[in-house]
Amino acid sequence: MRTLIEGGTIVNEGRVFDGSIVIEGEDILTITEGLRRPEVSVDHVIDASGCFVLPGVIDDHVHFREPGLTAKADIDTESQAAAAGGVTSFMDMPNTVPQTTTLEALDEKFRLAATKSHVNYSFFFGATNDNVDLFAQLDAHRIPGIKLFMGSSTGNMLVDRREALERIFKTAQMPVMVHCEDTAIISRNMAEAQQHYGDDPAVSHHPEIRSAEACYESTRLAVELARKYSARLHVAHVSTARELSLFEPPTAADALLPMITAEATVSHLYFSDRDYQRLGTRIKCNPAIKTENDRDALQQALTSGRIAVIGTDHAPHQLAEKAGGCRRAVSGMPMVQFSLVTMLELVDRGVLTIERLVELMCHNPARLFSVSRRGFLRPGYRADIAIVRPGRLWTLTADNILSKCKWSPLEGHTFRWQVQRTICNGHTVCLDGRVDTDYIGEELIIAR
Repeated sequence: MRTLIEGGTIVNEGRVFDGSIVIEGEDILTITEGLRRPEVSVDHVIDASGCFVLPGVIDDHVHFREPGLTAKADIDTESQAAAAGGVTSFMDMPNTVPQTTTLEALDEKFRLAATKSHVNYSFFFGATNDNVDLFAQLDAHRIPGIKLFMGSSTGNMLVDRREALERIFKTAQMPVMVHCEDTAIISRNMAEAQQHYGDDPAVSHHPEIRSAEACYESTRLAVELARKYSARLHVAHVSTARELSLFEPPTAADALLPMITAEATVSHLYFSDRDYQRLGTRIKCNPAIKTENDRDALQQALTSGRIAVIGTDHAPHQLAEKAGGCRRAVSGMPMVQFSLVTMLELVDRGVLTIERLVELMCHNPARLFSVSRRGFLRPGYRADIAIVRPGRLWTLTADNILSKCKWSPLEGHTFRWQVQRTICNGHTVCLDGRVDTDYIGEELIIAR
């Protein structure tokens, strides 16, 4: 089966041009510039006139909650949400139940995804104070990296012993993706806030408790250890202007990405502390969304090169769990379905170019984690493609939401971009918001 995508504007590897793509089976066969139809026979034609044709998004940071937390979300529902958002591959975090800190738990996640995921998938292995010896048994062609909760834990995965941290950075032969917040600073700030504001301070105090200092001190230590052991470090969800000083833009010697890189999430790029008054705990996440100055610095870093990857930290919860303030309300929000259209809104605002967006959401995740034959529009690569249409106004309502939690901090917002079609491995997995739930994606291959 050959499919022709024609009439669209292709965005790929720093270029924007009119052209067409021929898909044969699961792979891209040809890419042709210009409006002339390629001289190959095809079985099916997709008219992309008026649309932009992008590589499928690779989200390097999601929490799909399975196994063990499936009242909030599961691989089936959240991969549907990903497909509807133009996300064709995801990398899931280890703080599930059981935690993905044993080889058996890791294998079980792959087994579940092989029957439930509607897009492509892989899973991080979680580091603990005591499981470093398992790193040598991990299949480097199967998992993107090691996830380390350093200084602040989610799901009791805190690694807080200096000896263990040294061994992790010394031993890991793959990227170490780190959640950086300093527990001692956070605990001190929480105690002070409770003295002033009561047992459960209002969510507006969340960025004071999970402060810029807590983020900076933990990130500084992670960078120090990575440099000491020449480890590949990827700092998750950088949230402060000060942290950005710890990262350098890539140089020619870096082969496009340096050894130490930073991720920004859509939430930290889009919201600021002014939004707590309007959205309350719906935007409570760890690390906290901070000041407008921090948000603006993160946005500028998208272009300067200090931010290498845009992820979501997609973290669904039941809305009832978001009740309360800084202590009682859980942290995290669902973002995977609307990450691409939100970032395209920032393109319209002039924050970054669409070419840079594709670099940050498609190309660089593939480069950083050595994902084989994905992340780019190239002949011989898997046909993972998002077709997006500008200028089509629509307002996000609960009816649009495919995540199991059925809420979004973006509800009521009117977008002017829409994901029209998502193609995964040459198969249309989502068309105009309708997901083909019979389709199952592929396990990512890591080409190390």
